[in-house]
Amino acid sequence: MGSTGVRIAIDAMGGDHAPNEIVAGALRAREELGVKILLVGDPQQIEAAMPPKTNMVDLEIVSAEEAIAMDEEPLNAVRRKRKASINVAMDLVKKQQADAVFSAGHSGAAMASALLRLGRLPGIDRPAIGTVFPTIKAGKPVLILDVGANVDCRPKFLEQFAVMGSIYSQYVLGTEEPKIGLLNIGEEDTKGNEVVLRAHQMLKENTQINFTGNAEGRDILSGEFDVIVCDGFVGNVVLKFAEAVGGVILQILREELPQGLHGQIGTAILKPNLKRVKQRMDHAEHGGALLLGVDGICFIGHGSSQAPSIFSAIRMAKEAVDNQVLQRLQSQYQILQSESD
Repeated sequence: MGSTGVRIAIDAMGGDHAPNEIVAGALRAREELGVKILLVGDPQQIEAAMPPKTNMVDLEIVSAEEAIAMDEEPLNAVRRKRKASINVAMDLVKKQQADAVFSAGHSGAAMASALLRLGRLPGIDRPAIGTVFPTIKAGKPVLILDVGANVDCRPKFLEQFAVMGSIYSQYVLGTEEPKIGLLNIGEEDTKGNEVVLRAHQMLKENTQINFTGNAEGRDILSGEFDVIVCDGFVGNVVLKFAEAVGGVILQILREELPQGLHGQIGTAILKPNLKRVKQRMDHAEHGGALLLGVDGICFIGHGSSQAPSIFSAIRMAKEAVDNQVLQRLQSQYQILQSESD
């Protein structure tokens, strides 16, 4: 498949399984998605991770002298290590040599690098990390943001998350008139702390979104909401818990399937169904989380990401570029700013 023109810069040194799994997922994405891949990092390590005689069409290695370790303080490391792979990858987007960037490395460093090099979109106070969850309704995911970028939030931050999430849900996830929910401890308008109460009123008054009210924890995977907003502290707890539950359920299914010949026959019959269960529940199928609110397309993956997750993240990045998410966000906030003036 020929290149579609979408260029993805990959931090090849970021993640627990870098660069081998990063390279494997990126090569698969090049072949199946038709994107141009720019692998950023130590050329020797990247080349060693490639199969022999790899075709270099639509594939480029961009040298980076350093990498940021998971135990480093993100902002200081990003400022000190100017030639770190995540910084070089972000610079490719800033210079318009790449359309999007992905990293499975230090998420804090990725956020810091994006803010310092790409900057915030006009009208956005705080970027948010949005991640997609499966729901009980097949083919109807829910986008949750923020899941870790902002531990504490003001009401207007939550309002901005809702607008950004609505745009992403509509144009990338294909949802018509996305239903927006505010994560809370009850459905009633009077529930929640002061920040949530004020955010509820602001969301209710915002004509740019389809706000349908508070969402309780049990509503997250119900399929009744398309976008759910919360602060990054709560969102990150929800994210980690959901990943653990998904893994537990998949493990229980493996353990409880009948053993022996009957089990093998039954498993063979159920194999297509089990594969669909895994696709709906496994976070690896969703790949990464989009950092919404920075002036560029930036996806952040799990540190434990392997090739399937890398492929999925690149697919999501391509979809964000193809659907002009950045341009739509820029346009939306220009409209909001002109209205406020």
